[in-house]
Amino acid sequence: MPYKSFRPLVLFVPTAVLLGFCLSVVASNADEPKAAGGTLVPLKYEIPKAMFVGTPKNIKAAATLEPFSEKAPTPLQVPEGCTNLAKGKKVTSSDAAPIIGELSNVTDGDKDGSDGSFVELAPGKQWVQIDLEKAADISAVVIWHYHAEGRVYHSVVVQISDDPEFAKGVKIVFNNDFANALGLGAGKQLEYLDSYYGKAITVKDDKGQPVRGRYVRLHSNGNTSNDQNHYIEVEVHGKAAP
Repeated sequence: MPYKSFRPLVLFVPTAVLLGFCLSVVASNADEPKAAGGTLVPLKYEIPKAMFVGTPKNIKAAATLEPFSEKAPTPLQVPEGCTNLAKGKKVTSSDAAPIIGELSNVTDGDKDGSDGSFVELAPGKQWVQIDLEKAADISAVVIWHYHAEGRVYHSVVVQISDDPEFAKGVKIVFNNDFANALGLGAGKQLEYLDSYYGKAITVKDDKGQPVRGRYVRLHSNGNTSNDQNHYIEVEVHGKAAP
């Protein structure tokens, strides 16, 4: 049986739906990278319309779950000139034959949460990997797992490396696998409720600088609704390495 832990949480569901058009949004993070030889500016990206409405569903809160707000996140800052380097890039996975969708859904630019816009991987521990084609200085990663309903995805870990096998030179830039279910080390970040805003993650090294690498690998281990793993879109914001 695939590993799946139960974690009590509070799910809050937005009460209003954004109509028709996409908005530019920025996301927050308490730890923001210092400018790598340039000016810091807000990270901007487009978000899709909201897909779920209703009243809050109260299940017990947990210390491992970050508070949810219906408000747009406040900006995180990235070096000026960053772009989404993942758009249209090749995606591979631990599940080579997804249950639903195609691996190309991960980087095709379609962030709608409806059927046809996401890939569904097998239950349990799975990952997707994006090949940026050449080394880049990465400042942020934005993830949309699934936003047709309120869910929390477990053991979310983001790694960067120049090795396509992730056997050496691996840098972990986000880890909320606090139970170490994946065996990559216990994480310290909080779990979070997926929403149409996406999850924006600041990427920096110990000196506060962007992290250099060619490959980005994202792990998950099921969610609070089922054991499957889903990805609508992943953006990797940075600059080509000199």
